[in-house]
Amino acid sequence: MTAKKPPTDISDGGEQQRQRRSRTRHAGSLGDYQTRKGKRWKFQLYVLKDPEKPELGEKRITRGGFLDLEEAQAALTEAIKKRAQHEQFLGKIPNVGVYAEHWVSSLRLADSTIKGYRKIIRNHITPYLGKIRLDKLTATRIGTHYRELEKSGRKDEYGKGQGLSANTVNKVHVVLGAILDAAIDDGLIVVNPAKKKRTVNAPKASEVRAQKPEIATWSADQLNRFLTWDRDELKDELFPLWRLLAYTGMRRSEALALKWGDINQKTGRVSIRRAVNTDDWTKTKTTKTGSARVIDVDLDTLKVMASYKVARAEVSFELGKADAYVFGDDNGDIRSPDAMTSRWDRRLKKITALDSTMTRVTIKGLRHTHATLLLELGEHPKVVQERLGHSTITTTMNIYSHVTPTMQKAAANRFAARLGNA
Repeated sequence: MTAKKPPTDISDGGEQQRQRRSRTRHAGSLGDYQTRKGKRWKFQLYVLKDPEKPELGEKRITRGGFLDLEEAQAALTEAIKKRAQHEQFLGKIPNVGVYAEHWVSSLRLADSTIKGYRKIIRNHITPYLGKIRLDKLTATRIGTHYRELEKSGRKDEYGKGQGLSANTVNKVHVVLGAILDAAIDDGLIVVNPAKKKRTVNAPKASEVRAQKPEIATWSADQLNRFLTWDRDELKDELFPLWRLLAYTGMRRSEALALKWGDINQKTGRVSIRRAVNTDDWTKTKTTKTGSARVIDVDLDTLKVMASYKVARAEVSFELGKADAYVFGDDNGDIRSPDAMTSRWDRRLKKITALDSTMTRVTIKGLRHTHATLLLELGEHPKVVQERLGHSTITTTMNIYSHVTPTMQKAAANRFAARLGNA
């Protein structure tokens, strides 16, 4: 009598065939058995009889018919994941709000990134879609939601009730899409309704770029006037910080996390290895791109930093050591990034009151000014990318697209000059 292939779902009971079992019952077990067509594989797993009544205990499920061990292992892994979800949500499909919180809590990203995701979920997803069950959320409902956000989605004090920008709605779209992708992976839904492009009609990249506000920068003359005034008239103790930001293009958080050991006076280079964690500014983290970079610094800026180090050491010998923060407070602790921005704003109010030709720029405007001036001088965008620490040159060119006309004109003039009177 020939052996029959067992059904896909094998009943509970004693097993005579040889099995390979995992060490723990929780992780399930794998085993092989013989059929007329050869060896097949199966797995066994224990699940709650009723997720809403865990006191009823567990039952064993068995699935078979797999052609090899790898196929059986993959199926077991998927079953374990689904079991976890089944028990997490009491065997039911959760609503969008509950699952969004579950999703964001599982992420392993920078604190600032997770904080941003939570803000989007709290302000722009849960209040509108939170009570809808995941498998009941449709592309039409998502599209309607985006139109509502575009019309009156702002929650902040100064613009409450006004429409969100295309950029912000696009961020909502990205986060919601990621949540729904995770729900597919967890076996809770089959398709992602946010990816139904024609129905959802999320803002396009061209719309986002069109609404992007202009970057405020200073001319070389304006930057020079500010730094000269700040040093000679205001006699600002933070002049070295503003100078370093303007002459290197480094981020505020990177400058505040700089240590004296990162500045090499012999080679004229600064190593940017870390940044202040803006969500907990008493700690540092990796740079925005996750990698360190080394940038060259001009001789005069290095002299400014050397003099500042002497001044810091005069306050306390400890403040001049290699592992001390360059711009730390008098106790050697990291300064708050927000506090530095407030100090910058106070200086801007003073100089704009004294000189009407000085436009207002943010502290990040020093970084933008550094990049813009380099590009206007004809510096290769790759060099600017490396100095700013952008992950790709595309990022650099997208941000500083306003400089492109100047670059093209300069290139045309250089080309004509090279050919002479031809």
